[in-house]
Amino acid sequence: MKRSLVSAAAILGGLFLSSLAFAQGTDAAAAAGVNWAAAIGAGIAIGLGSFGAATAQGRTAAATLEGISRNPNAKDAMFQSFILGLVFMEFQALLAFVIAIIWTFK
Repeated sequence: MKRSLVSAAAILGGLFLSSLAFAQGTDAAAAAGVNWAAAIGAGIAIGLGSFGAATAQGRTAAATLEGISRNPNAKDAMFQSFILGLVFMEFQALLAFVIAIIWTFK
């Protein structure tokens, strides 16, 4: 229960406090040619990409450590798969960042 409350508070705080980053007046935004839909889409892309990658990395690490603790002889095979999986997950987060940058400056 406490963990879900902390998660909800972090999400709501991020949603409401992130508006301070966009605290410019509308004249400055119009002069800079900011596309607000692209900025919101970029923020969502980065958020989902990093949330998915972080969640997957945590679960993968937990499963790998549990597997190694159950069968220490299979450490080498598990470790290679673990590293390869982490590389793909990190690529997912970086790809979300690149897509967000492309959307922002398009």
